[in-house]
Amino acid sequence: MSARIWWWWLAAGTLATGGYFLLPADSRWQNIAYNVIGFVSALTIVLAVRLHRPRHARMWYWFAAGQFTWVAGDVTYEFYLYVLHREPYPSAADAFYLSAYPMLIFGLLVLVRGRSRRDVAGLLDAAIVATSLGLVFWVFVIGPIAADSTVSLLARTISVAYPAADALLLAMLARLLLIPGRLTASTRLLAVAAVLLLVADVTFAVLTLYASYDGGILDSAWLMSYVIWGAAALHPSMRRAGSAPPAVPQFRAARRRTVLLAVSSLLAPTLLLVPAIGSNTADRTAIALGAIVLFLLVLLRMSGLVAHVRRQAGQLADLAMHDELTGLPNRRRFEQDLGRALTTGRPQVALLDLDGFKEVNDRLGHAVGDQLLVVLAGRIVALLREDALVARMGGDEFAILLSDATAAEGDAVVERVGTALRDAITVGGNELLVRASIGIADGDDTTSPVELLRRADVAMYAAKANGGAGHQRYGAALDDRSTERGRIGAELRTALDNAQFRVFYQPIVRLPEGRIVSVESLVRWEHPVRGLVGPVEFIPVAEDNGLIVELGAWVLRTACGQAARWRAELGPAAAPKVTVNVSARQLAEPGFAALVGATLAEFGLPPGTLAVEVTETAVFGGGLALQAVKDIHDLGVRIALDDFGTGHSSLGLLQTVPVDILKVDKSFVDNVTMAGRHAVIAEALIQLTRGLGLVAVAEGVETAEQAAELHRLGYEYAQGYYFGRPVPEPDFAVADSVGGRR
Repeated sequence: MSARIWWWWLAAGTLATGGYFLLPADSRWQNIAYNVIGFVSALTIVLAVRLHRPRHARMWYWFAAGQFTWVAGDVTYEFYLYVLHREPYPSAADAFYLSAYPMLIFGLLVLVRGRSRRDVAGLLDAAIVATSLGLVFWVFVIGPIAADSTVSLLARTISVAYPAADALLLAMLARLLLIPGRLTASTRLLAVAAVLLLVADVTFAVLTLYASYDGGILDSAWLMSYVIWGAAALHPSMRRAGSAPPAVPQFRAARRRTVLLAVSSLLAPTLLLVPAIGSNTADRTAIALGAIVLFLLVLLRMSGLVAHVRRQAGQLADLAMHDELTGLPNRRRFEQDLGRALTTGRPQVALLDLDGFKEVNDRLGHAVGDQLLVVLAGRIVALLREDALVARMGGDEFAILLSDATAAEGDAVVERVGTALRDAITVGGNELLVRASIGIADGDDTTSPVELLRRADVAMYAAKANGGAGHQRYGAALDDRSTERGRIGAELRTALDNAQFRVFYQPIVRLPEGRIVSVESLVRWEHPVRGLVGPVEFIPVAEDNGLIVELGAWVLRTACGQAARWRAELGPAAAPKVTVNVSARQLAEPGFAALVGATLAEFGLPPGTLAVEVTETAVFGGGLALQAVKDIHDLGVRIALDDFGTGHSSLGLLQTVPVDILKVDKSFVDNVTMAGRHAVIAEALIQLTRGLGLVAVAEGVETAEQAAELHRLGYEYAQGYYFGRPVPEPDFAVADSVGGRR
């Protein structure tokens, strides 16, 4: 109900204003009705303040005080008229009328100050409008009144005070309407009420100057001004009146100002076209002075506009050269500075790419990822000297420019940065370990910023191909390697389409008898020109370009299909289990666990027949990869952790990842027959797996002595060339025992 009360008040006030004209003209009852409407409107403002509790209550109290004072002036005037039967001018009524203006103006001042702070341009715009309209007031109203020598000086002063007060009220209204931003409904109603008051006052002044006024249509403007002032107070949006406005499209505000200022600036010369004015010396002088003031105001406004444009241009230039998220210089700024450095010094350029950043975004969300980038940016900047430039090139890639440094100095910097980035970072309550691959290049034999960045980029990808978490300096040989990787990447697509890949199987045996209990599926590329290509040459490229997802799915399906055929053809003589390697990229693909389940169902294999082999680094970061491993394990598929002991080797990993099999890396097996650290580690690992109820498989067994020592330490399963190389069709009837071949 309170939300619509302003509408009911406006309707009732309009009807009351119409009823006013139904009463006998100039009668006592008509004047009483006039005063009642004004008094009730003022009282409504006070009650509305109590109802809505606005932020700027004093503004409304000033409006109410002005209305009450105006009503007091009306009552005083009618006392003279109906009690004393006199119509003196000036009188005490004029004191009330003129006192009301400062109250209304002060209320509007509070409204304007609340909506706009430190807006010098807005003040100048309002001054231009007020000056031009004030000039019109002077020519048509104030000047003639001041020149009228037939009345007393006091009467002329009071008569001039009314249009002067109206001019001040008009200036405040112009200032209000020129503030950028959407006006609330309450503020728009206040503006309408003020406009009605101004129109009525100015029209009355002109009529009384050149003719006479005995009541009529102007009374409706004054009355509706009362009513609409009350409606503005009753509107719910009055709570926000005087507060900062919501944003408005800049072109709308600019268009509104431009039209108003253009009209205001043209008023002074337009007045000279009026014949009666052009021949009047006093009017011409006033217009000339007004034109000078307008010129100075417009000059100030234009100088302010120029300064504002320059300031905005500087801000835009700064934004164009800096990254919004981290505040670091961006690629454009980096390339500009690099171009200058190539002409004046010996620049060293390093490109840094975060390893596994996608997993952070997938697991913790982009907000945490953004915070991580900000923290890393600050950490890198803190490590470098002041003349070094750090830029964010995009995504999770940063660049460092040393404008004049030797290769040794550049290597020392990237080594220091790489070491610092290995420390854990706490972001959003999460402790994160971040690794980075860094490539560095110098400009000794090039003057092209693009070429130098390309070299650093090649070196960075070489560092990533070497396992990441390190740095690589550019050399000509890297270009050959990069070209080779690009050629392999292009040929991989053809190889997949033309079925050039083959799956080989390496036995996993039980010690000591050497009986085959499982086979590991290993992919090979049967290249039409180069012959059989090992995975070390093409798997990293497939992971980089994403083809590993399609290739891995093909290996999974091929291995499961082969296992089903062996079971059907060989029965109990076939290997009971098969292992398939899965990359981090595959695990991060949505629906990978469902793919594994569908493949098992297609070939009718029990889930326990399959083991999925993952690396420590693939699941260390958690996220989608870890969840995929859990989902696969829930199917009944066993999980094998490959190369254990060479990656993060966190015991916490064994708590978070549902591991069934630990594959002990070959590096611990090579020297297991010799006393020393490797033998101790191999023994410790078998004790660890027993304690956790896991199966340990020793990889890379190449001699009978290694097999015998592993069996002595307690290993029950082993894999390596000693027991069999990867082949398309293993001979399940042949195995190597610890005691020798049989």
